[in-house]
Amino acid sequence: QKGNLKNHLRTHTGERPHQCTEPGCSMSFRQKSQLKTHLLTHTGARPHLCTEPGCSMSFSLKGNLKTHLLTHTGERPYPCTAHGCSMSFSLKGNLKDHLRTHSGEKPYPCTAHGCSMSFSQKSNLKDHLRTHTGERPRLYPCTAPGCSKSFGRNSHLTRHMRIHSGRST
Repeated sequence: QKGNLKNHLRTHTGERPHQCTEPGCSMSFRQKSQLKTHLLTHTGARPHLCTEPGCSMSFSLKGNLKTHLLTHTGERPYPCTAHGCSMSFSLKGNLKDHLRTHSGEKPYPCTAHGCSMSFSQKSNLKDHLRTHTGERPRLYPCTAPGCSKSFGRNSHLTRHMRIHSGRST
């Protein structure tokens, strides 16, 4: 238990004695286990394999595999707590984002000078900032034969692909 207290005290002191030795990386950590996990980002190792038949996904973190497995089970363990809403989510963060549709909270303000817009999701702020910088979003091209359309969001491409598959929107 002495080690646990030592690690806990580091949250107050800011001490991070376990430093990454990878050239060009300045990351440091309170616990040796955190450094060990971080090193996987440099090696590209993905030791946690999905065991679902036909799925070849692998992950560097066990927690990411656990989250991924929910895509196979369809489990949505995070229900919306708003009155009258029956939605549920596989990820806690998605529930948190969704709850803002009920509360109206917009915690992501635009940082551009003179702009007073705020957003409920960080991704929407990121998209909006492009209107100030003129940066073009990464394009998602349609791969259907004879179609030359491309989209700024993958979700828009997915919606577009329904035209080619014959499914209604």
